[in-house]
Amino acid sequence: MITFSARPEAVTLKPEQSALIVIDMQNAYASPGGYLDLAGFDVSATRPVIENIKTAVSAAREAGMTIIWFQNGWDDRYIEAGGPGSPNYYKSNALKTMRKRPELQGTLLAKGGWDYELVAELTPQPDDIVLPKSRYSGFFNTPLDSILRSRGIRHLVFTGIATNVCVESTLRDGFFLEYFGVVLEDATHQAGPAFAQQAALFNIETFFGWVSDVSTFCQALQPATTHLVTEE
Repeated sequence: MITFSARPEAVTLKPEQSALIVIDMQNAYASPGGYLDLAGFDVSATRPVIENIKTAVSAAREAGMTIIWFQNGWDDRYIEAGGPGSPNYYKSNALKTMRKRPELQGTLLAKGGWDYELVAELTPQPDDIVLPKSRYSGFFNTPLDSILRSRGIRHLVFTGIATNVCVESTLRDGFFLEYFGVVLEDATHQAGPAFAQQAALFNIETFFGWVSDVSTFCQALQPATTHLVTEE
């Protein structure tokens, strides 16, 4: 059992009954030339987020937490994205970008393509779980809930992109399924202006979960003996 500082109060969890969730750390969302970049969003601030996620993943894995990676996207014909009968057709910036720029059709967030792949710096290990998702929330039409319940997992620690869209959507859905959600704020990045990040974090810590940071989380996972200095 570990306890670490968070807003609005400290969080206590068992690492073996918790999961670190990495949301959509794909070239589409974090790399120059990816879908977000092409759609006009600023991806320049994603590099520190990638490094912080690497740190959090390493510490969580060593502590025995389950690591779950999400990849957002669809088949290369975009059948999974939904047609004009789906609100996703109108609200997905990737789909809108391809309609404006037909030469990009089949390249943005298409499974098997560079845009869909996780960034090179973040590589799942054999014991990790990688799940595709076709909408913002990681609970929608995925086996996430079954996987978590089968492992007795009740706490979810969130990292990834975008704080105000896919991270918040997944945490909210988890809240309604009785999961405790914690966001590591410096291991997330928003889509859009900076105030979107603050608004999402406010909503989370006030109504749906808790907010902490990578250093606080990782320090809590370290065995106490690693902090001792042996005197000669």
